[in-house]
Amino acid sequence: MRALITGITGFAGSHLADYILSEHKDVEVCGFIRWRSRRDNISHILDRIRLYEADLKDIVSLEKALSQIKPDRIFHLGAQSFVPTSWKCPAETFSINAIGEINLFEAVLSLGLKPRIQIAGSSEEYGLVHPDEVPMKEENHLRPLSPYAVSKVAQDLLAYQYFKSYGLDTVRTRGFNHTGPRRGDVFICSNFAKQIALIEKKKQEPVIYVGNLEAKRDFTDVRDMVRGYWLSLEKGQKGDVYNIGTGKAYGISEILDMLLSLSDDDVEIKVDPARLRPSDVPILLSDSTKFREFTGWKPKIPFTQSLKDLLDFWRERV
Repeated sequence: MRALITGITGFAGSHLADYILSEHKDVEVCGFIRWRSRRDNISHILDRIRLYEADLKDIVSLEKALSQIKPDRIFHLGAQSFVPTSWKCPAETFSINAIGEINLFEAVLSLGLKPRIQIAGSSEEYGLVHPDEVPMKEENHLRPLSPYAVSKVAQDLLAYQYFKSYGLDTVRTRGFNHTGPRRGDVFICSNFAKQIALIEKKKQEPVIYVGNLEAKRDFTDVRDMVRGYWLSLEKGQKGDVYNIGTGKAYGISEILDMLLSLSDDDVEIKVDPARLRPSDVPILLSDSTKFREFTGWKPKIPFTQSLKDLLDFWRERV
């Protein structure tokens, strides 16, 4: 079997590659890469994977790469995935995420390929959730509150439409927040962890800069999340959609306290107005009953371990 991971150089993509290489040794792992892509996250496995130059915004490059790979499974993780960036670059975010997925689907169709395709959606698709809609089920209304969330709704619905219109074997996952080693420092848990590591090394004043600490998020360890991605194509129903999450939400202030408890330094907390969003989702809490019943998935790694591993990751790098 041959598995293609778009976004293999990223956070979740690199962990998915690790998982497949470790747990499914008969699977050949391939990935898309651009000439400017950083390879830090996959440097330890470069000799065990095959990389092909392709860009989601360039259908010609996609067709060329796919004609060489002929994948049995595609894990579509490649995206502009940082919500604040989507406020600054909404058109670019939509182009990469929505138009990029159309290009991928059209390339698959034009080549007559028949892969199973996992579309990595997001809990941000739910957006404005009413109190009686928590925890979120797959049937919840989608009321996106950021350009990023709108682009992920578009990806989600396009995957459904291409399944209904052309019979593409798509499976949609709506992964709730996930974290762990290699998470980019613009994301909340990783940003806090990096600041703490810098303070420990005396490279930053003993001040933690924060945004909205009131929001609540359902965090899964990335290593559990990518195992869920794999299971979505192993056991998920063609054309269907599944939430993946732990079913427990932590306040951002609570997460900061948990990270600070892992360090001996005394710090001051300051709100940075630049870190506040034009609109924010108050709570994202999953009901992943459907996914668990179909696949048997459940999280294995405690959130406290995820945060410890993340902090240790930054302690080694700052």
